Formats: sequence, C-alpha cells, structure tokens
Amino acid sequence: MNRKIAIVTGVSRLKGIGYAICIELAKRNFDIFFTYWTTYDNQMPWKVGSDEPNQIQSEILNLGVKCEKLELNLALINSAELLFNEVQDKLGQVSVLVNNATYSIQTDIYNFSATELDKHYEINLKATTLLTIEFIKRFTLQKGGRVINLTSGQSLGEMCDEIAYAVTKGAVETLTKTISQKIATKGITINAVNPGPTDTGWMDENLTKIILEKSPMGRIGTPKDASSLIAFLASDEAEWITGQIIHSEGGFTR
Repeated sequence: MNRKIAIVTGVSRLKGIGYAICIELAKRNFDIFFTYWTTYDNQMPWKVGSDEPNQIQSEILNLGVKCEKLELNLALINSAELLFNEVQDKLGQVSVLVNNATYSIQTDIYNFSATELDKHYEINLKATTLLTIEFIKRFTLQKGGRVINLTSGQSLGEMCDEIAYAVTKGAVETLTKTISQKIATKGITINAVNPGPTDTGWMDENLTKIILEKSPMGRIGTPKDASSLIAFLASDEAEWITGQIIHSEGGFTR
C-alpha cells in the first residue's frame, strides 16, 4: 500500500503536541518520520524519559503504519538536507511537513542576550524556513503537499517575558503568508496553527489556575485539540486552505 508520508519535528515526549500529531496522522494512514532532540528537553524542568522516543515509535507502529525516527539537532546548518535524505532513503517522497520543534526560554528586557536570541532563531525561524524550502524543492507529486507550522499567537498580544521566542515565532507567521501563493502552483498548501495554552506538562498549579480563569470553555487546551486540527489541514479536504494563521484557543482571552 502506498501511504502518504509525514515528517513531524520535535517529537520526544508522550505528553507533547508532537506525539499527538504523529498519532493522529498515523490513524489517518500516514507513514511517520519524526525527529527529536533530547538535549533540549533535558534542559527544561519537565525533562524527557530516555525511552520515550522508542515508546512513541512503538505506539505509532502498532497503528499499522511505518515509522522511523532520528535524533537531530535542527540548529545544524545542513540539518534539512540530512533529514530529507534520511526520510527519502527510509520511507520515500514526503507529502506533509509539520514544523513542530521549538526553542523557548524566558527572555525579558533585563536578561535578554544575543546568545539566547541566536538559539531561538536557529530553531524557531532558521530551521523552520530551511526545512520548508527543502520540502518545496523536493516535492514532485503535483498535489497534496502540506506544510503546517506551529506558532503561539504572537500577533494577538504582548509576550514581554518571552521576547526572543515571540519575535522568532512571529516571523513564522510572515513566512507562512509570504510564500503561500507561490507554492500553490506546485500543489502545496502552507498554514500555521496557534494551539493556545496547551497542557503538555509544563504548567504548575498557579499557572493552571490563571489560564483557566481566561478560558471561557472551562478547560485548558490539550494536545489532541491541536493534533486534530493539524491532521485536518494535512488531509485532502483542506486543499483549499492556504496562507492562513489559525488561532485555535477555545476563546482564550488576553
């Protein structure tokens, strides 16, 4: 059976959005290739279990599709070429690229540094852009191409404690809009999804309470909320949607 192939970046944690995206696409009969970078996750308070990527791969395989994975530092200058070569060798021609990987450290006016800005830029904007361009150059299927980026609603309000994150992720919205018409002629759509505050294990009790107070539906977003939308955007039914920034936040107020 010839299945469509999807790349999903930033998939290392069972509680993460990336995991949920992979599962949702696999349920829709996509073969999956995912990347992860445990060095980053282990710098964060939530950490990552040493076997989580293997567990994720096993769960995807149990859904009856193919699944390959690669631990890859997307900050490497040749990471896009390395990744697509690996996917081509292991699975074949890619139809869907989900740029889920991110780098996020709090940076306000007083602790801002060129070093942290560079780290955010390397993953959030440079890697996303280079992966997107590599996907477009290699896409030869005439239709069904999908690029789906992840953003965080930077255009909806201030993020003064996350300056480096906000400016680099905000640029992803610009990328999404800038090339949408050009690549439509190749049968590729590109959209960005802002899932809003999502419970992936990073919120403490106090932050959970604050976000709930701003959530009129009475709950916080889940990875399934994001993955369901992304799976739809990857489908044939979404071929008429491109160049859009979709804010899927359950009415979250700022």
